[in-house]
Amino acid sequence: MAPGTNRRACVLVTGGAGYIGSHAVVELINSGYDAVIVDNLSNAYRESINRVEEITGSSIPFYELDILDKEELSNVFEKHEITHVMHFAGSKAIGESCQVPLMYYNNNLLGAIALFNVMKKYQVKNLVFSSSAAVYGVPQYLPIDEKHPTGGCTSPYGRTKLFIEEMIKDICHSDKWNAVLLRYFNPIGAHISGKIGEDPSGHPNNLMPYISQVSVGRRSELSIFGNDYDTPDGTALRDYIHVVDLAKGHVKALKKLEENCGLKYYNLGIGRSYSVLEIVKEYEKASGRQVPYKIVSRRVGDVPILYSDPALAEAELDWKAVKDLKAMCEDTWRWQSLNPHGMREVISPS
Repeated sequence: MAPGTNRRACVLVTGGAGYIGSHAVVELINSGYDAVIVDNLSNAYRESINRVEEITGSSIPFYELDILDKEELSNVFEKHEITHVMHFAGSKAIGESCQVPLMYYNNNLLGAIALFNVMKKYQVKNLVFSSSAAVYGVPQYLPIDEKHPTGGCTSPYGRTKLFIEEMIKDICHSDKWNAVLLRYFNPIGAHISGKIGEDPSGHPNNLMPYISQVSVGRRSELSIFGNDYDTPDGTALRDYIHVVDLAKGHVKALKKLEENCGLKYYNLGIGRSYSVLEIVKEYEKASGRQVPYKIVSRRVGDVPILYSDPALAEAELDWKAVKDLKAMCEDTWRWQSLNPHGMREVISPS
């Protein structure tokens, strides 16, 4: 329910056709919320919303628009009694952001400003923001908790997340908004149905879709960015979290907003790290297929080791990741094997 009313909360989900957004919409609907999706489909497909509707048995309003278009976005607020916003929309590849920083600053910062202005116009002051562990930069200590200093970001992507966090902080202090900022570590996995999963447009920037596309023959081999890090097997260590656990964390964040919580920050991770080669080996077990790989040079903006201390989310949100690496790999393989071409239109055999 929306705070202080008898009507169901209606959540606007920006980027709701994307990987994390689509899984969050499933959990929202399953938890009794209404959802409205906006997405420009620059890195997602309309089919993902069809699949979410199949999974949930619900019809979900969808608007294909860019949040930079304040007029069109305002029309959505006019048509629906939005009570909360989950903001996922934005460009999200660390390496790419180092190559085209202006695109990231334009999409992520100006997009957020446009969204927040429309929220202010319609007096919607409840926000869950899709942030990132990238705001911490190179770790000063491990595991990383929410008291870890931010800044020192190693990529324009990370800086856009940090700058948006600072915007939200200023808005909360000046206009009494409630906002929960969720700092993700590395989401992987897919819905257990195999209907939705990570399906990037173009070349995959994240590890797991790269591995899975190799496993179904869409790519010949995996490129591993560096094997000379100061780690046990030389490859980078990351905290990988199942996307469904992550999505459930967003529902918990909504419930926190209903307490008029003010500004809150939470890490969403599992609290341990796996190397790139460990992920490859576990995926090979899940799929029964070999994943050939080659070692290439390190990627600009990557750090050697990154993993979370998620204790604050457990204490204050009553949230904890429960799915292990085996489930992450099995669910990814199920998704990719059932959808070898992803959400793209399947070409009928001639």
